[in-house]
Amino acid sequence: MGTGITIDKDVCIGAGQCALAAPGVFTQDDDGYSTLLLGHAENGGDPMLRVAARACPVGAITVTDPH
Repeated sequence: MGTGITIDKDVCIGAGQCALAAPGVFTQDDDGYSTLLLGHAENGGDPMLRVAARACPVGAITVTDPH
């Protein structure tokens, strides 16, 4: 099982920092809120994934490692 990536849509404010930091994993939907790109599971190893999660100003992104 790969890295788990969760976006709390109730917390996201659409700042776009995740999409800027890890464009291979995140994008913004039509309303400007963060969403995962199709096939993001293959990008779970993206070295910028954790940077993108930390860059979120409201902490809407959670990254979990498989156990």
